[in-house]
Amino acid sequence: MKKFINDPKQFVPEMLEGIALANPDTLRYVPEYHLIHRADAPNHDKVTIIQGSGSGHEPAHVMTVGRGMLDGACPGDVFAAPPIDYIIGSTKLLASNKGVLLLVNNYTGDRMAFEMAEEASSADGITVRTLFIDDDVSVQDSTYTVGRRGVAGNFFVMKAVGAAAETGADLDELVRIGEKINSVTRTMGVALTACTPPARGAPLFELGDDEIEIGVGIHGEPGRRRALWMPANEIVDELLGAIVPDLPFVSGDRVAVMVNGLGGTPISELYILYGIIHKRLTELGMTIGRNYVGEYCTSLDMAGASITLVRLDDEIEMLLAAPAEIAMRVF
Repeated sequence: MKKFINDPKQFVPEMLEGIALANPDTLRYVPEYHLIHRADAPNHDKVTIIQGSGSGHEPAHVMTVGRGMLDGACPGDVFAAPPIDYIIGSTKLLASNKGVLLLVNNYTGDRMAFEMAEEASSADGITVRTLFIDDDVSVQDSTYTVGRRGVAGNFFVMKAVGAAAETGADLDELVRIGEKINSVTRTMGVALTACTPPARGAPLFELGDDEIEIGVGIHGEPGRRRALWMPANEIVDELLGAIVPDLPFVSGDRVAVMVNGLGGTPISELYILYGIIHKRLTELGMTIGRNYVGEYCTSLDMAGASITLVRLDDEIEMLLAAPAEIAMRVF
């Protein structure tokens, strides 16, 4: 498998260095913590927001650091939780007088690392809270987590708490907003091919030429079932058939829709999916208030996509509409 890499062990540091060099006015890179942070952080007039998780999901989370979203991101290696000392170091370096909010996708390794880092940082006198994100409806438990997985819906949590933090909202208010967004966000994905981690050099799992994985996780974890390939209309129907009843979303709801590419799917195909989703939700009596089509939380080079729905209200829609300035340049 051909990739633009040197030493696979340097994949993450070289990526992070490149991100910082491409954004010299707004971002800084701290190699010892794998940390990308805002050049103006910490800002003692706002709560600091940090997210970690493994690498391989870019643009999540290192490319969503900037005004209106994250203050810092300290990823681990590909598909691996960041070391505890990275999180502790990043938290201490970026801690503001208003405290620190740690955002964590719900995977066992990430939960353990961030919970221990929160405890250690609190013992050092830092005011810190941790918020877990678990929007995936595919499975209740997997080999990576206890409970539901955190996937592309984490972007809506980042965007909302980031916008609120810019207005000076305190730590308790950010936790309230984040929990509220998480509670009305649901996601499910499908893989057409496996992904190839740089250090492995081979696909993470095997899919036949005529097979797809329904409900795949962003680390390549198995989903609900393996199926034969089906047309886009049927794939959308299966994903929405799991997402819509889960909340449930109902006629009259105003929603945000995200069609997220998993790393190896052309944007043209994502828009095909969006068109089908738009029609299906309209038939169900829902109104699409905001839409997002592109790559937000990937799985390296996996061909596939996920669908996220968020039930909107005035507060959520206002926060999602707030301006943001990040390296990703999408929100």
